Amino acid sequence: MSDVVELSDAEWQIMNLVWDRQPIMAQDVIGTLAEPCEWSPATVRTMLHRLVKKGALLYTAEGNRYWYRAAIQRADCIRRAARSFLDRVFAGEAAPLLAHFVRTVKFTPEELAQLRELLDQQER
Repeated sequence: MSDVVELSDAEWQIMNLVWDRQPIMAQDVIGTLAEPCEWSPATVRTMLHRLVKKGALLYTAEGNRYWYRAAIQRADCIRRAARSFLDRVFAGEAAPLLAHFVRTVKFTPEELAQLRELLDQQER
């Protein structure tokens, strides 16, 4: 497994698309993200190249087509980003983070049941 890399907000959008649809051609990434994100095709290609250099993506060339797939796991990236957020915003304290979400987010009954189960598991 490759080391987990730090992703920018724009890179998260590309990586989420790749994780969901890999392998994916560069043209499909451009076609999916360029217009809604207001990025030029050149910008998307630059970000794909940057993600390859960071070790987040691998590619295979077939003629003038480039196929991309993830070189890193989504779960590893989520874990790193969550830890970074927790450390930066809540000084590493999980309880204030959870309290913030409980106060500000409207959870569905299913989500509340999942949270209760996770808390019960943590307590055991």
